[in-house]
Amino acid sequence: MKKPDAETLTHVDLNDLKGAPAKVSGSHGRWLWIGLSLMIFGVVVAFLTIAEDTIDVEPTSTPAPEQLVSVETVTTGPQSGEVSTFAEVRARWTVDLSAAVSGRVTAVMDAALAGEPVNAGTTLITIEDSRFVAELAAAELAVEQAQLALWRAKNATEIARREFKRNEIEPPNDLALKLPQLEIAQSTVETARARQVAAKQQLGDATIVAPFSAFVTKRIVSPGQTVNVGDTLLRLVDNSTYELEAGVGRKSWNLLKKPLTGLTAKVLDQDGNVVAEATIRRGGGFLDERQYKVYLEIDEADANDVLFGDFVRLLLPGITVDAALDIPASALTQEGNVWYVDAQDRLQRFEPEVLFRRQDRVIITSMPGTDVWRIAITPLVSYLPGQKVRVQTREG
Repeated sequence: MKKPDAETLTHVDLNDLKGAPAKVSGSHGRWLWIGLSLMIFGVVVAFLTIAEDTIDVEPTSTPAPEQLVSVETVTTGPQSGEVSTFAEVRARWTVDLSAAVSGRVTAVMDAALAGEPVNAGTTLITIEDSRFVAELAAAELAVEQAQLALWRAKNATEIARREFKRNEIEPPNDLALKLPQLEIAQSTVETARARQVAAKQQLGDATIVAPFSAFVTKRIVSPGQTVNVGDTLLRLVDNSTYELEAGVGRKSWNLLKKPLTGLTAKVLDQDGNVVAEATIRRGGGFLDERQYKVYLEIDEADANDVLFGDFVRLLLPGITVDAALDIPASALTQEGNVWYVDAQDRLQRFEPEVLFRRQDRVIITSMPGTDVWRIAITPLVSYLPGQKVRVQTREG
């Protein structure tokens, strides 16, 4: 390859230098426009900052208004309450009537149909009883025969006594007076009478009657069916006396009035209406699943609006607490605190012990030193202890 000579290099460099001033002039123009744009942007930002509205942040010396708090004035004093619990209504007696004798069912009365109320002694089912009538007749005949044999034995004994007495001879033993025969005759009469009673019972068992006032909840047998001893015929549920079994914790137990036996409790339905009054039969005595048991009963006269199987609420009578407050249920916060306004119209709070609840009211313990309280009805989350407030009193 031929190397370029010095003349050629000098020619090229001169041509390049001729175009260099034009290139430098174009780059300088671009930088000028960039700088001018930045200057205009800075001027706009400064103008917007100066023109910002500052009317809403003008300082003022007027204090913020105090928060309005609705309160209810309550007084410390003796309060009586009721312990609430739940129970299921159960019948005192529930029985599956079974056949005591075997035989063919001759009749099923209308009273034995499911859903029918029956009184004690009502005939429900009859079983063919000719065999039992015959057995009873035979048992009665055996009693008469045994009594005849007893009469003969007594007569024979009396004749023997007179014979020995007339001959002025002492009887050598009881056999001479025929006393063993007399004892056997007496035992025979007792046995015959017992068989007569059993036969009469069997004949009576052929007629199935209601043992107590009840509802027929299930019928299993039908006319013409042959039943054996022990076969289930009907199911009866007592409708004259209902029983309830309620459980209360140790704290609630200590709040109940003692002794419980004979006291009355209110029975409420699911809507909170009083439907009956229950008499407490017994309470306490043992713990079942860490609960005290209370047993109650409702008589037929008080059970018009109560049905077997109902799940009801009970209000058991409670003790009287000397120093307590009756406040709205809304005044108790989820944390268990109660807010009140002190004499200086400042908010304060304390955590009481809840004693009783009844509808929209709560009975709580009171703190010593204050008798009259201004309780905040609807406390807010924004409340602060010592906060100055305006008070609006509402009637309790």
